[in-house]
Amino acid sequence: MTLMKSLYTGIASVSFAVAALPAVAAEDDVKIAASFSILGDMVEEVVGDLATVTTIVGPDADAHVYQPSVADAKAVAQADIIFVNGLGFETWSDTLIAESGTEATVHIATDGITPVKVDGAIDPHAWNSLSNGKIYVTNVADVMKEAMPEHADEIEANATAYIAQLEALDAETKVKLADLPANRRTVVTAHDAFGYLADAYGLTFLAPVGIDTEAEPSAKDLAILIDQLKAEGAAALFVENITSPTLVQQISDETGIVIGGRLFSDALSERGGPATSYLAMFQHNLNTLLNALENVTAS
Repeated sequence: MTLMKSLYTGIASVSFAVAALPAVAAEDDVKIAASFSILGDMVEEVVGDLATVTTIVGPDADAHVYQPSVADAKAVAQADIIFVNGLGFETWSDTLIAESGTEATVHIATDGITPVKVDGAIDPHAWNSLSNGKIYVTNVADVMKEAMPEHADEIEANATAYIAQLEALDAETKVKLADLPANRRTVVTAHDAFGYLADAYGLTFLAPVGIDTEAEPSAKDLAILIDQLKAEGAAALFVENITSPTLVQQISDETGIVIGGRLFSDALSERGGPATSYLAMFQHNLNTLLNALENVTAS
């Protein structure tokens, strides 16, 4: 099978046998490939200017339905280290990595995270809990300290400072969301990407589409959700940066529930947007949720 044909076939999950990580010589330009923009930003925070980081799925792009290009295969082939999310998120990554011929070591950033399940399937969106974000950062730092032992202290310092920022935002999020009454804790998004956020901060997220944006809701399932919302209500609806707003707009039209803004679920924003880093994305989502839910509460 040719590279271009095989890149589009996809697979069900990530299941790499990871080789022992060799140390990279200090004089080498260490090249890292990260599978998507949120993970790429985390890696950049940890390594600083010690390595070059290339992101495969960029800002405002949907990694669920992504189709890798020849340029992506080249970037993977040239990488020394590859980071993927795992948990079945990058259905295209095994094929891309195998067909690229890369000699890079492959590392799963979600190692050690307890998965959340949605309708029996593992939810891969683990970064939507900041406590999980700390695990991502620790995993990346551990890999890079082993790969670049001469820079281990700097990498550890970067990771420690970054984790402190994540912990501060986590504490802020818990405090601000704690004051929401029970009847303002249910919201609707385009697809089921916020299970970890819901568990971490006591919210309920409903969605017409499951964890994979490639799926299409049946008319029956959509009607059931709309009937549920009419009967039980929800505090607000939210569109996402990676999905069409059509379904959410339809739900708003049929239930009268107001669209409270746009959340960033699976990707950062383009430069100039409100979510150009993992921290900025989480802060934006928190502010957007609070602005909508507090306004509804006050009305």
